[in-house]
Amino acid sequence: MFSARTDAATARPSSEIDNRSTYISFGLAYVLGHGAAAISRGASPLLVLPAWLPTTLLGTGLAVGTVYATLAALRAQRGASEPDVLSGKLIGASWISAFAALFLAITGLAYTLDMPDLQSMLWPTGSGLVVGLIYLGEGAVRRNLLHYGLGTWLALISTAALFLGTPGIFWVLAIAGGGAYAVASVLEPRRLTARAKHAQS
Repeated sequence: MFSARTDAATARPSSEIDNRSTYISFGLAYVLGHGAAAISRGASPLLVLPAWLPTTLLGTGLAVGTVYATLAALRAQRGASEPDVLSGKLIGASWISAFAALFLAITGLAYTLDMPDLQSMLWPTGSGLVVGLIYLGEGAVRRNLLHYGLGTWLALISTAALFLGTPGIFWVLAIAGGGAYAVASVLEPRRLTARAKHAQS
C-alpha cells in the first residue's frame, strides 16, 4: 500500500495539489468551532462554554488549514508552467479580496441596519459562502471535480442555514460542513491516484 501511494505521488503532475491536510484541518475547525457554538448558543444552550472558545477553535483550525493549503500550493508550483503558476497566484490573491469584500458587506449591513447582532449570523454563513465560491473557482481552474463539488455543497448549505437562525446555523455548518470535509478527505487519495494514472496514459 505504501509503495502504491509513493508511486502515485511521484507520478502526480507537479501542478496537482494534495488537499488532504487542508480538508482535515478545515473539517475539524467546522466540527469543533461551529459545534461548540451550536451547543453553547441560543435560547436554551445545551452547555455553557466561554464565549471565546468556539471562535478560537474555529480560527485555529482554519489557520492551520490555510498554512497547509499554502504549502501544498507552493509545492505544486515547482516545475509548473508559467500560466499555471499565474493561475495559482491569482487564486491565492482571491482569498484576500473575497474576505475583504465580505468584511465590508457584513460590517456595512450591521451598521446601516443598526443590528450589530446580525454579524453573528452573517460571518459564519458568509465565510462558508465565500470559501465555497473560491473552491468552485479552484476546482474549475485545476479541473478538480471533488474540490468543485465540495465548493458547491459549502456554498449551498451555508446560505440555506440562514433560514434556521441561531443555533441552527451552527448545527448545519458543523454537521453538513464538517461532514463534507471528512468525505472529501477520504475521497482525495482516490482522486490523486486516478489523476496520476491518467497522466501516465
